[in-house]
Amino acid sequence: MNDVDCIVIGAGVIGLAAARVMAAREREVVILERERQFGLHTSSRNSEVIHAGIHYPANSLKAKLCVAGRDLLYRYCAERGIEHRRCGKYTVATSTEQLQMLEKIEANARANGVVDLQWLDAAQVMRAEPQLRCIRALSSPMTGIIDSHAYLQSLLADAQSSGATIAYGTEVTALRPTPAGIEIVVAPDADPAVRAQFVLNSAGLQAHRVAASVVGFPAQYIPNVRYAKGSYFSLSGASPFSRLVYPAPAPGGHLGIHLTLDLAGHARFGPDTEWVNSIDYRVDPKRAMVFADLIRHYWPAVDAGRLSPAHAGIRPKVSDAGEATPDFRISGPEEHGVAGLVNLFGIESPGLTASLALAEYVAAMMH
Repeated sequence: MNDVDCIVIGAGVIGLAAARVMAAREREVVILERERQFGLHTSSRNSEVIHAGIHYPANSLKAKLCVAGRDLLYRYCAERGIEHRRCGKYTVATSTEQLQMLEKIEANARANGVVDLQWLDAAQVMRAEPQLRCIRALSSPMTGIIDSHAYLQSLLADAQSSGATIAYGTEVTALRPTPAGIEIVVAPDADPAVRAQFVLNSAGLQAHRVAASVVGFPAQYIPNVRYAKGSYFSLSGASPFSRLVYPAPAPGGHLGIHLTLDLAGHARFGPDTEWVNSIDYRVDPKRAMVFADLIRHYWPAVDAGRLSPAHAGIRPKVSDAGEATPDFRISGPEEHGVAGLVNLFGIESPGLTASLALAEYVAAMMH
């Protein structure tokens, strides 16, 4: 059995970012990934948006790490030549009832330290985006988009250049805490393959199952994780908009069917929310009509015939349907009592934006 300093379980964006930080601090790091490639799930199946940090509750980890991570990510992309664009975003109210929600968003943004939001009236919106219909909008100039695959590649390259290694096709089946460290069993073996002083469980959609595989781990510190599937539809032809468009959030905090852009300027819509019991990335073409009905509130000219299935992603939710979206759940030894183990639960949006700041936060816990 080999001994290493740090094991990172999961090669999504958080696992790779954390491995990069710890390897740069001259720690021996091994990344274990059950798939044959990095970032195949939540990290690459999203809107590829760099969030400004306006929606998350003040003083939450999501808010703090999003704002800090946003600035770190823009700087990192500029330094590494990773394609990105600060295209901006409009959050729109299409009825007077929604204006109060936009006012709450602005107040929340200020509490998070985001002070560059701008109010636009209907005429100003139409001058900037002639096909967009609303009565008022909040403009967020700090919102952007990123090539997430290139970003993941760069994080892994950084980690490897500092000495980290990665083992693909390696599924962790058990973790055994001992006085000498945490022993890790990988399929199909029954005996431990490696022992580590520190283990980061950043397994994303499987993080709760990895935590449950820790021998003697107290079950009360494993949240009930549910899968929220989000489908996306792409728009054929030219995009009618030059920036992102979000409708005013619905009751319960859901951000609705928003329009995002890729770096080539193509438009796509999503995600919606469909509660599922297993990982299934198929997109039902029939959902296009539902999408079109919702999009029509802010883009009346939408043609459902131009919508085609793009992709789907699954968010690991540590809340039930109808409940407010909770904060990131970062659980270390001070909470659960297992020395050297940090579990990450419910890492969804803004995980991509927050990744560099979140990695620093986790690395400090594993010091």
